[in-house]
Amino acid sequence: MKTNDSIFKKWQIKYLFLLFFILIFYSCKTEKEEYVCTPCDLECDELIFSESGNCPHCSMELIKKNNLVPEKELAINNIDIKTGSGYFVVEGGQGKVEKTIEVYYHKPESFTTGSGILLVIPGAGRNANTYRDSWVEASEKHSLLILSPMYPKEEYSFDEYHLGGLIKNSNLNDCIERVENTNKIKLFEEKLTFDSNPNANEWIFNDFDRIFDTAVKVLKSNQTSYNLFGHSAGGHILHRLAIFHKNSKADKILASNASFYTLLDFDQNYPFGLNDTPMDEEALKIAFKKNLVVFLGELDNENETGGSFLQSKSADKQGYHRLERGKFFFEQVKETAKRLDAEFNWELKIIAGIGHNYRLMGDAAGEFLYK
Repeated sequence: MKTNDSIFKKWQIKYLFLLFFILIFYSCKTEKEEYVCTPCDLECDELIFSESGNCPHCSMELIKKNNLVPEKELAINNIDIKTGSGYFVVEGGQGKVEKTIEVYYHKPESFTTGSGILLVIPGAGRNANTYRDSWVEASEKHSLLILSPMYPKEEYSFDEYHLGGLIKNSNLNDCIERVENTNKIKLFEEKLTFDSNPNANEWIFNDFDRIFDTAVKVLKSNQTSYNLFGHSAGGHILHRLAIFHKNSKADKILASNASFYTLLDFDQNYPFGLNDTPMDEEALKIAFKKNLVVFLGELDNENETGGSFLQSKSADKQGYHRLERGKFFFEQVKETAKRLDAEFNWELKIIAGIGHNYRLMGDAAGEFLYK
C-alpha cells in the first residue's frame, strides 16, 4: 500500500509540474499576442487589446504590438538591402542632419536591376514598418522594391511632416482641441502663428529622391524614376510635393485620403492656400505637368471614424469629410489649370467600397500602378 501511495504522490508531482509548464506556456503566448491600434494620433494609441480586429474607438485595424518594435539598432548610412524585409537608417536632410530617418524596405526574391521602385509614405502614426508590410504581397507579385521612410513624431513635427516643412515655429498644439470620443480635431485658426520657411532645401520632399538614389546605388539599379504612394498624412505630404517641389524624380504620385488640402488660392494663407509661399502662376504650370493622382476612398465620407480629421473655418470650406474635400480640391485645381491654359496631367481616382484604410487603399494603388 505504501508503494502505491508513493507512486500516487510521484504522479501528483509530475501532474503539478506539467500544469505549471502549461500555464507558463499560455501566459507567454498571451503576452506575445497583444494588439495595439494602428497609430492614429488619438488617445487609443495607448491602449492594448488581447484580440485582433478593429479598434473600438477609432475603427483602425489592430496590429501586433511586437510589429511596432524595430528589429535592431543600425548604424547611420550603413546601407545593406537584402532579399526580404528589413530597414536601414539615413541621416536627415539639410538643417536636420541629426534627425535620422529609418527606411523600411522589402526586396522581392525576383528583384533585378530593372525592377520598379515605390516609396510608401506613412500616415500620422509614422508606422513605416506596417505600411511596408502591407505592400509585401504586391512587392513579390510585381517584382517591386518597397521603401517606406519613418519620421519619428518626437523629431519631426506636424509642420515638418504633414506640411512639408514650409513653415516652422508654429504654436499649433496651443490652437487645437480634440472632440471627445470622435476622430475630429478642432483648429482655432485665429490663434495660429508660425514663421514661413522659404528655404526649399529644408523641405521634407528632398528626402524622397535621396532615399531613392541611395537604394539605386546600393542595388546597382538602372531605374531613373520611382512612384510614390501616401495615405492620410502621406496624402497631405504628396499633394504638397506635387505643388511645391519643382524637381523630383517621382513619376506617378498617389496622394490618398488627406484630411485637408492646400488650395491654389493666392489670397489664402498657407497651409490652406498659397499666400506667403514661393509659388506663382508659372510655378503652378510646372506643378500641373506632374503625374499626381488624387486617390480617394468612396467610403471615406461622413460615416468614417478612422484617422484624425481636422475641422476649422478654412478646412470646412473644402467639405465636411475627406471624400468631399478631395473632390473639391481636384475641381478647384482643374479650373485653375484651365484658366492658365496649362498642360494638366493630374487625375482623380475614387476607389469603390473603401474608407480610411491604408492597407486596402494600398492594394488598390498596387492594382492601379502595376496591373
